[in-house]
Amino acid sequence: MGLTHPRAVAGAALLALLPAALTGCGLGGGDDTAGGAAPSDAKRAPAEEAAAKSRERVQAYLDAMAAKDPDAGRSQLCAPAQAAFDAAATGPNGDFADHFTVPQATITDVRSGPNGQEVSTSVTVAAGSRKGTRPLLFTVTRSGADWCISAEAPGGNTPDPSTTP
Repeated sequence: MGLTHPRAVAGAALLALLPAALTGCGLGGGDDTAGGAAPSDAKRAPAEEAAAKSRERVQAYLDAMAAKDPDAGRSQLCAPAQAAFDAAATGPNGDFADHFTVPQATITDVRSGPNGQEVSTSVTVAAGSRKGTRPLLFTVTRSGADWCISAEAPGGNTPDPSTTP
């Protein structure tokens, strides 16, 4: 008994062609750059996402400082940083102290750092008639599926002249 049934012949031909079809889609273990995205595109997308998410988190924190909304500021922080925030945020030198206002806060640079994304800012703080502008450096990390601020420190990175903030 031979393979004379049309369905059997078509099925055998389909199975024979399947590996070639999968290779063309990038599923057969062939060259990743053939007909698809370059390897650098795959690496660039997560880096761009990290920079964008970091910028969003820090901007939300700066907006919360300007609005004197400690709850909104706290919600931008990673869980381990929230206890220190609770202890200091509204204290005499805290970001949300009653006698401070924040008339201007600007993100000046976002870049990858050793502990996550580093977001440099320039924050103008006023206390009565006195004003001062200080750089602050926020470290933003991924926590599960979300991003959060894991650290804040005085200082910041010099803006990279090849990129715009």
